Amino acid sequence: MRQLAKYFALPRPWFRKVNAHTLRADATAGLTNAAVVLPQGVAFAVIAGLPPQYGLFTAMIPSLVAALFGSSMVMVSGPTTAISAVLFASLSQFAPAGTPAYIQMALVLTVMVGAIQLAAGLARLGALIGFVSHSVIVGFTAAAAVLIAVSQLAPALGVTVEKGGGVLERFLHLIDGIGGANGYAVLLAGVTLATLIAVQRWNRRLPSYLIALGVGSLCGWWLDASAQGIAMFAALPILLPTMHLPSVEMSAIAELTPAAVAIAFVALLEAMSIGRDFAHRRGEPYDSNQEIMGQGLSNLFGGMFQCYAGSGSFTRSALNAESGAQTPMSSIFAACFLFVMMLGLAPFVAYVPVPVVAGIILFVAYRLVDMAEIRHILGVRTSDRLVLLVTFLAGISIELEFAIVAGVLTSLFAFLRKSATPLVAVLAPSEEQGHRSLRGAIRYNLSQCPQIAILRIEGPIYFASLEAIEDRFQQIEQRFGARSNLVLYLRGVGLIDLAGADYLISLIRRHRARGGNVRIVATYEGVVSTLRRTHVLEVLGAENLVMSKNSAISACVRDADPEICRNCTSRVFQECRQPTGV
Repeated sequence: MRQLAKYFALPRPWFRKVNAHTLRADATAGLTNAAVVLPQGVAFAVIAGLPPQYGLFTAMIPSLVAALFGSSMVMVSGPTTAISAVLFASLSQFAPAGTPAYIQMALVLTVMVGAIQLAAGLARLGALIGFVSHSVIVGFTAAAAVLIAVSQLAPALGVTVEKGGGVLERFLHLIDGIGGANGYAVLLAGVTLATLIAVQRWNRRLPSYLIALGVGSLCGWWLDASAQGIAMFAALPILLPTMHLPSVEMSAIAELTPAAVAIAFVALLEAMSIGRDFAHRRGEPYDSNQEIMGQGLSNLFGGMFQCYAGSGSFTRSALNAESGAQTPMSSIFAACFLFVMMLGLAPFVAYVPVPVVAGIILFVAYRLVDMAEIRHILGVRTSDRLVLLVTFLAGISIELEFAIVAGVLTSLFAFLRKSATPLVAVLAPSEEQGHRSLRGAIRYNLSQCPQIAILRIEGPIYFASLEAIEDRFQQIEQRFGARSNLVLYLRGVGLIDLAGADYLISLIRRHRARGGNVRIVATYEGVVSTLRRTHVLEVLGAENLVMSKNSAISACVRDADPEICRNCTSRVFQECRQPTGV
């Protein structure tokens, strides 16, 4: 109960940091954020298939609630590109975008997302969500960006095509309708894009989205866009978010559950990645479970106040930090300023051509793809490359919400495969610049003692890895021959289960049956405790469990057969002594 009270307690701990200086800084950052999110909120609502005001509602209510109950000092929550795209992809199969039925399902879905996230927070799953591979997020985001870009090419070209479907289906629809492209629409989208890029390069602190929206709209007014056959946004009614409990049939709730789980998961990954990133940069504490609770409450209350599912926004969070935000008060100021702007600027939305917003969204989609990180992942020969490709290809070929599932399953498969094939290396002494150390005998082509084998194991020794370990032991013995003294250096072995312990006992007994001995080098107390608890130490003998490789080597040299040593020319160990009588 004490932990539960901590999640919901007001005032929050960060309230103590609020003073006149932080309030000025937060007010400035909040005003900048509100100016940016005004066109962004409209654009995100279009992506989500909802009327524009729902994007602005989502930029206010969830932002305020997440600021109060989240963990990050500068992260701003609200509508995001990825969540908007997933919501549209999930709901467009059930009802036409923008219809009352579609809106009701979006609000119900948002309440479901909030409830799922709250349950995850109460179950303290913050640490588990952090295990999702970074490559999954990169691949999913890239797939979402492609889907968004393809969906906005038609309005940017001024053509009307059938909506819905995946990336390939949308692209084929676009090809079919490309003959009806409107040159004026292309011009407006191009001017908007060019303005946005120019302002971003000139000064990133300026409200580039708002400036680009204004320049594009002025060009549309000068060209008399509506008379040129260019679609215009409908006038934005002066509406305020009011409490409204959405309702749909129970059968619809069952149909929406997979999408709600996917969106809840993706939204938490977004928010926690952003929150951790900024906390690390700023040297601030971060509580994953508190952030989950904040996100859950923001969506739960948001769904009841005509908002659709949201998450942490990297664009707004980065702008918030760059604008000098000090505390979550900046998000609260942003929500208040946006409320005022809605009242004053809502009627002017009717003067915004659709291609102008399409140009802005195309830029957002472009910025969503982290090409530097993609090149980095693809250039590294690891399982991360496979995870990235599977997630991305799944996102553009099947339903977007299943892409992250495909990526997580691929990550899990790669992890299990890696854990089931631990490293087993043959070590031998090597001298470099007067310093002797143990290195890989095969890799560096080092001579070995004919009586002593030193094998390093890195990875878990458990039921799934035993076959790979045994195969590797046999390969080493076939290549180098059997050794009477065996040293197992358990470096990086964090797990030994009962099957692994039984295998070690069997290995010790087999080796001794051939007249040899086994010593184990283990320094990690957890491994030593496991060896003791599973009776490996009882079979091994306490004297054969040593804390260093040097101690193991010295003991093995003492046990070595003097007759073999007398004719040995390797003398690989410093401990090797010239036998008496030679």
